[in-house]
This record gives sequence, structure tokens and C-alpha cells, in this order.
Amino acid sequence: MAASGQWRGMGRLAEMAPALGRWPRFYSTSSTFAEVLRLPQKQLTRVVYPLRELAQHLVTDTGSGLIEQRLFDPSLEDIARAESVFEATARNRIEYLSSAVRLDHAPSLRQPEVCFIGRSNVGKSSLIKALFSLAPDVEVRISKKPGHTKKMNFFKVGKYFTLVDMPGYGYRAPEDFVDMVETYLKERKNLKRTFLLVDSVVGITKLDNIAIEMCEEFALPYVMVLTKIDKSSKGYLLKQVLQIQKFVNTQTQGCFPQLFPISAVTYSGVHLLKCFIADVTGSLK
Repeated sequence: MAASGQWRGMGRLAEMAPALGRWPRFYSTSSTFAEVLRLPQKQLTRVVYPLRELAQHLVTDTGSGLIEQRLFDPSLEDIARAESVFEATARNRIEYLSSAVRLDHAPSLRQPEVCFIGRSNVGKSSLIKALFSLAPDVEVRISKKPGHTKKMNFFKVGKYFTLVDMPGYGYRAPEDFVDMVETYLKERKNLKRTFLLVDSVVGITKLDNIAIEMCEEFALPYVMVLTKIDKSSKGYLLKQVLQIQKFVNTQTQGCFPQLFPISAVTYSGVHLLKCFIADVTGSLK
């Protein structure tokens, strides 16, 4: 698979789930995802493919193309394979590596890398904890106070890739935030994708715009992840998604056209995001 191009329809197992009966054996590798597969079809779609579920609430004559939802459209089989990448086992060690305040203090690794960046209190640590839910020994600290993360935190995901938790920008950001983050984004040669988190309740803020401009200036391939989708009504969330989608379509060049709405509380969209990360890092080959 390759998430950078236009995606062909890769299968519609989500739409056929009730008729499939028994699932292939490999789905049992993750008991959590096996539980998801047993959900009624509407709930399964809401959890695994939240954009599809949102698009169903669009008025027909507004056009279904307003939300990019099919560029990255993996089958349930692909998503299950990605779950195994994020599951800690004796052969697939998932662990915290180190922290750094400067790039020359960061671990020197050849494997692909992805980083997560966002405004303080956007829910970044909660999302990373959700991504590592199948690796319970990995400690991701979550604080009630914004601005808890002060360093770049590096997590190794088996032989596949490294995930970097960047300090939040805005309230209580580290004094050397700009130098730390700009240097990393400009010079980290194995960085494959930057995930920019935006609070779906608040929308794109002035601080988010600065981060977006930085990604655009450095010609970075980045993805916009909308957090806290469980905090809004369906109508308000749809309005926010449409506004942000329009911004991505008209004001960005390096941003992946498809948005990734996420709830770290209900896990809606988390499985799909795992699959996208696994894909862009070449972990599903």
C-alpha cells in the first residue's frame, strides 16, 4: 500500500461484515479489535471509519465529495494487520527509548519515524496512550495540566518505526520550543510523516496556523488529526470537519487531503490511524 497517492477501493469488509460470518484466524491476534469486529455494522463503522459515519449525515444535494473519506480506505484485514504492529510481544518490543531537548541528543536510528505535534491540551498524550493500548508496559504520562511534555520523547515500535511525542506549543511550552521543533522537523532525515493534532471542538487556531505554515515552509508531508470528537454533537462536529476540510483543500499543499477524526476516549478512528501510520512507515510490507 502507499498512502501518498489516490487510493483505489481496497475492499468493503466493513459494509459486508454481517454477512461474512467467521473471521479469518489472524483477527484473533488482538482481542480488542476482535471485540470491535463483533459490533453491529453502524457501531463498527463509527469506531473504525468515523468519516464514513459523518458523511452519512450530509444533505444529499450538498455533494458527497465535501469530505475526503476514501483516499485512505483500507480493508478490515489491513487494519487487523496494523493492530499486530502495535501489539507488544516477545518478538515485537514496544518501548520508550529516550528523551531529548536537542536533535543532536536524539537517538540515532535508521528505521522510519513519525512525530506528533499539537497545541497544549489538544489531547496528544491521550492519543499516543490509545495508540499504545496493546503495549501496557509503555508509560505515556498524561497530565491534567496543559504543557506537561517538555522534551521530545522517543518510542520504538519493534523493528518497524519510531514514534516521537513532541512538546505542545502554546500554553507552558518550553522556552526553547521553536529551536527544538524547527531543527527536528528540518533536519530529521528519517522523518516520514508529521501528525498535526487539532482540537475538533475549537478548530484551527492562530497557533495551529503557525504550525501549519512551518510544515508548509519545510515542505513536510503532514496529516491533520482532529481530536476530542466525542466532545461535540454530531451536527457541530460535521460543521467543524467541513470547515477544516475546506481549509486543507484550499490553503495547504503538503497536508494529506483526508482528515483523521479521533477520540482517545471511545477509540473511534484510532484503529484507522494505526493502519495509516503502519502504511506510511512501510510496516505492512
